[in-house]
Amino acid sequence: MARGDRRPTLETVAARAGVSRATVSRVINDQPVAPSSRRAVECAIAEVGYVPNQAARSLVTHRTGLIALVLPESSTRVFSDDQFFPRLIQGVSQELDDEDEQLVLMLAGSEASRDRIERSAVAGRVDGVMLASLHGADALSAVLAKSGIPVVSNERVLGPVEVPSVGVDNRGGARTAVEHLIASGRRRIATITGPPDMIAGRDRLDGYLDALGDSQEPVVAAGDFTRASGEAAMKRLLDEEPGIDAVFAASDLMAEGALHVLRQSRFRVPGDVALVGFDDITRARYTEPPLTTVSQPIDGIGRQLAAQLLRLIAGEAVEPAITLTAELVVRESS
Repeated sequence: MARGDRRPTLETVAARAGVSRATVSRVINDQPVAPSSRRAVECAIAEVGYVPNQAARSLVTHRTGLIALVLPESSTRVFSDDQFFPRLIQGVSQELDDEDEQLVLMLAGSEASRDRIERSAVAGRVDGVMLASLHGADALSAVLAKSGIPVVSNERVLGPVEVPSVGVDNRGGARTAVEHLIASGRRRIATITGPPDMIAGRDRLDGYLDALGDSQEPVVAAGDFTRASGEAAMKRLLDEEPGIDAVFAASDLMAEGALHVLRQSRFRVPGDVALVGFDDITRARYTEPPLTTVSQPIDGIGRQLAAQLLRLIAGEAVEPAITLTAELVVRESS
């Protein structure tokens, strides 16, 4: 910056607006001030091109303007996943943009990264934390909740802490998917589950069991929501349960892996084995055949998650749990 091109200061704005420096500070920090003074200051800010110093502003407002989205996953998992994490981040970002807040993405895939995130949040370097993709009774959620920093989660939190949550009706969605298979005449329906230490994995298995009731014997193969685990589980099912005529996979990625194995093994889908997934990722429409799946509003979950957190930060009451509807999308695989 050349000499004489100094950045405008509070004093510059005050002189242009014809008010005191204190009045300019009150306007910038959204404190009460006479409407005429506020208009004068806002016009002066626009005219001189003043940009508030965020560090100084934080000292007054006790806000950093930063909102953290914490994903307890590796970077490989987050950035290789098809749709879920990108769409969740997009929904969060859109809501925060509308409220002029800045998103900070934090990956807690290792113990060291979790410790760093814990220290940063507890030290007040962010105004609040959104947690997503939690596994088990996650210690990070307990530490953050007890520290007093506003926290929300995209699923119910296991363990003693109470954290407001925004999620989808995983159990109801899975039940609807399996009821669809039963109604189409399938009599030996297997499931490929998600991780048992995740709420979504548990709830989708419970929905499968709800739908079967006493009419069929459950056939369960474990997965972890990834395509590779869907392939491995489908191979086990074909080896151990040759009579199955349908599979409900608890994620579309696992269903995609299962479909690959079925086609390699010369099974017709849906002629020999019907297949249903969960999530409605983009690729589900373009598999061969296109995948029947349970659609969840991932972007909407992100927006609601951010909105709930902003209300908490503002000191407003929030609902302890928001559950969004999951809808069955029927395509050619079933």
